Amino acid sequence: MRNRLLAIGYCLLAVGSVLMAQDNIIDEVIWIVGEEAILRSEVEEERLRAQYEGTPIAGDPYCVIPEQLAIQKLFLHQAELDSIEVNESSVSSQVDMRMNYYISQIGSKEKMEEYFRKTSSEIREEMMTGVRNQMIIQQMQSKLTENISPTPAEVRRFYNSLPGDSIPMVPAQVEVQILSIEPPVPLEETERVKGRLREFTDRVHSGNADFAMLARLYSEDVESAKRGGELGFVGKGQLVSEFADVAFNLSDPKRVSRVVQTEYGYHIIQLIEKKGERINCRHILLKPRVSMDDKVKAIGMLDSIRIQVVDSGMPFEAAVAQFSEDKNTLMSGGLMTNPNTGASKFEYQDLPSEIAKQIYTMQEGGISQPFAMMDRAKNKEVCAIVKLKSKRDAHKANLVDDFQLIRQMLEQKLRAEILDEWIRKKQNEVYVQIDPAWKGCDFEYPGWVH
Repeated sequence: MRNRLLAIGYCLLAVGSVLMAQDNIIDEVIWIVGEEAILRSEVEEERLRAQYEGTPIAGDPYCVIPEQLAIQKLFLHQAELDSIEVNESSVSSQVDMRMNYYISQIGSKEKMEEYFRKTSSEIREEMMTGVRNQMIIQQMQSKLTENISPTPAEVRRFYNSLPGDSIPMVPAQVEVQILSIEPPVPLEETERVKGRLREFTDRVHSGNADFAMLARLYSEDVESAKRGGELGFVGKGQLVSEFADVAFNLSDPKRVSRVVQTEYGYHIIQLIEKKGERINCRHILLKPRVSMDDKVKAIGMLDSIRIQVVDSGMPFEAAVAQFSEDKNTLMSGGLMTNPNTGASKFEYQDLPSEIAKQIYTMQEGGISQPFAMMDRAKNKEVCAIVKLKSKRDAHKANLVDDFQLIRQMLEQKLRAEILDEWIRKKQNEVYVQIDPAWKGCDFEYPGWVH
């Protein structure tokens, strides 16, 4: 079964697109699936979305899209029969992230409302429905395919049956260990930053400046600064604890918080709105600067550590345990974890660029010279040395090195087959009515037309 019929998604941009074109659309019911109608406007929305995003549609969109919508309704109908529900908190969290993304792309909440010709509440409500349905469909599909568990023998037979040109190439992958230290920030620099933030607070409280304007001009959180420091609605668990403890205790939108220190730097916070267990607020972030002298000292310290490892035989893991200030890798001997996979293997493009440059020409077991880099997690500059623990060149997948990848390929194939069979069966069990004008389509599942 083609992946396009299983990739059930929802995109707010579709709302914006159709709002600009829908005035000239005479709406009508073109399909009925069970008790659910598919409207001509729904098809147009999806067509415009695909056009906006540059997503190719394999065939006539006025045939492909209604079939996709019909399949969605089959899954939603079955989910209702099976009493499948989703966590509303998870739905809200997803919607908050999407809303914040669109605000960041468009520039402000007001501009977003103008663009989509709806209030933010209306936009959010529509998105809630879409995200909820998406999660329900995913759960329904997972339930239908939950018993897939191929044996090693089945994986081997599957691999041996693959034509040579169907065996995927596995990109080059590396494992990297890191030892990093944070150059100290001079006390006078810290006081300078805190004093600057207190000055901003005084200007806001006296009415001489607007918090959002100051955030746009001075905040070093680049993304939120574009929105006047606004973070969008978030739950307490989405914020670092020091920030959350202060932000969630704010009650007066006209007042500014005390200066708050986090691992990212120093902040002041202003409440915008509270909704239940979520909060929307603005902040201004300033980061103390490391002096060049302190950076040079850190590089020198790392150079001495490297000599102990390379020349004196000190295990890299022991050096990490003794000297590293990277708490995320301290307990793993410095071994980095790929945030995209949760595993220790990285493709080169998934590594921080500074590290990728260091290891690209290194041999397995090699240790870099000291270098400075941005710690993306902390958003601050650190100094580091790295060790290339392992390196595997690009190759065709094989059973010895890539068994899990091949197993995943088989699981994906079995899952698609199960869902394909389920859709064909459901076509005969659920009432389907199609407007005659739409029956001449070359459907992937011809069973729609009886």
